[in-house]
Amino acid sequence: MCRSIKTLRPPVLPEEATEEDIRAAALQYVRKVSGFREPAAHNREVFQRAVDEIAASTAKLLQDIEVRGSVRSVKSDSPVSQGT
Repeated sequence: MCRSIKTLRPPVLPEEATEEDIRAAALQYVRKVSGFREPAAHNREVFQRAVDEIAASTAKLLQDIEVRGSVRSVKSDSPVSQGT
């Protein structure tokens, strides 16, 4: 299952990760850790809450992480290759 979680930061991902990319990775993580592909009805809320929390943490990480060899543009706040 976790093999489908991809690196979500440049330069591995040429563009910024989308919310969809982040949620898909969070879902795969929760599936792997819980051992369930789909939760039972009585666990659905806690499963979804975990996905939401992990997605939010991942988005924050990607926003704040510094990648060597790139700088953030002040306007777009997206990584831009040095020397361009």
